[in-house]
Amino acid sequence: MPDTVSFGYEDVAPDEKTRRVGGVFASVASSYDVMNDAMSGGLHRVWKDVFVRRVKPRAGEAILDMAGGTGDIAFRLAKAGAAVTVADINPAMLEVGIERAAKRGIDGLVWSEANAETLQWPDRFFDAYTIAFGIRNVTDIPKALRQAHRVLKRGGRFFVLEFSTTLWPGFADVYDAYSHHIVPKVGKAIAGDEDSYRYLIESIRRFPNMARFKEMIGEAGFVQTKVEPMLGGLVAIHSGWKI
Repeated sequence: MPDTVSFGYEDVAPDEKTRRVGGVFASVASSYDVMNDAMSGGLHRVWKDVFVRRVKPRAGEAILDMAGGTGDIAFRLAKAGAAVTVADINPAMLEVGIERAAKRGIDGLVWSEANAETLQWPDRFFDAYTIAFGIRNVTDIPKALRQAHRVLKRGGRFFVLEFSTTLWPGFADVYDAYSHHIVPKVGKAIAGDEDSYRYLIESIRRFPNMARFKEMIGEAGFVQTKVEPMLGGLVAIHSGWKI
């Protein structure tokens, strides 16, 4: 790992990023889903629906949903009868997810505090691994990708839903202005936390572009890697297989 990593537009020591990202999500956990609606105009629900359709969960298979604390992806996966383990490094996010599951009458999910870089499960344990809007917050992304590859069975599939950079002319400039100037203000109004939402926007800008992230997934050992851009690449679904 390099001596410094990105925390938004800052470059900080790896341990510092891990600590500060933990603080961000502890701060926003209770309002995270409301803010997702506000920031995306509800589109995050559509993106997540498309994402889970691409995963094609099946009854009885074991799926690890990493950085899935609030349960949004896990609830969708569980509808197919999959055995879903919801993992998150942040206990505050897991608490929100457990409470949401109880209110919805969803049981059978396994909730686990876990670091994507040092997963506690044995080799070849899961049939699929999903991570939605979480990989960019990981301190050592290549290490997390290698861990994902390790815990997947042969033939296992890997899926990432993450913000990227839209390639649509004009729209990119509009979204850039909106995200930098409006989203932090909305975060302050709804969540009382402008700085955390400023970080979340800045972290998108520092995340590798679609082509580079696709390469990184391949470098971790996955094959048949693909990227499916939405809204010109504002959001992208990345995938790969373990053989």
